[in-house]
Amino acid sequence: MGCFGIICCLPKCICQMIVSILIALGVIALAVWFFFLHPVNPLKIHVEGASLTQFNVTDNDMLHYNLALALNLRNPNKKIGVYYDQIEARAFYNGQRFDAVTLTPFYQGHKNTTVLHPVFSGQRLSPSVQGKYNQDKADGKFNILVQLYLKRRFKAGLFKTGKFTTRGKCEIEVPLGSNPAVGGFTPVMCRLDRLHMG
Repeated sequence: MGCFGIICCLPKCICQMIVSILIALGVIALAVWFFFLHPVNPLKIHVEGASLTQFNVTDNDMLHYNLALALNLRNPNKKIGVYYDQIEARAFYNGQRFDAVTLTPFYQGHKNTTVLHPVFSGQRLSPSVQGKYNQDKADGKFNILVQLYLKRRFKAGLFKTGKFTTRGKCEIEVPLGSNPAVGGFTPVMCRLDRLHMG
C-alpha cells in the first residue's frame, strides 16, 4: 500500500494524509529548531550597576543586607522577540543564599535592551560567613553571586515556541556604600547556560 507500520491498514487517502502531516510537522520542528534554539545572536545579560548600602554580620550570625542591581537584558536579533514568562534572581554570599526576588514578566522586541532593577533587602541567618565577611570588608569589596532563573518563549513572525528554561550566573564585586579609595562598580557580563525545554 505504500504505507508502513500501524497506518498500513488504513485506506490509501488517509495513509497519504497522515504521512503528509508528519512531514509538515517535521519541517516545522526543523524551522523552530533553526530559528529559535539557535538564533543568529545569543541573548546577553549583564549587571550594569550595583549599590550595596548595607552589608554586615552581627555576633549571632545574622547577615543584614541591602543590595540593588541594574540588570541589562539585550536581545540583539532582528527577527526574534522574547517572552520572559518567569524571572527569578537569587543572591548568594560565600555559597549561601541570602535572598531571592521574582521580577515582573515582560515581552522584549527585536534589537532591544530592557533594564531590570531587583532589590535584595532584609536579614538572614548566615552561619560560617564571618571569616569571608572580614576578609572582604578589609578588601573593600564584597564578592556576591547572583543567579538568574529564566523561563522564556521565542517569537518570529506569527510563530511562538514553547517555554525554555535557562540559568545565568553573575559574579560581582560590590563596594559597601561609596568608598573613593576602592572605586565604583565594574559592569559584569553574566554567563548563560544552554536552553532546556520546560
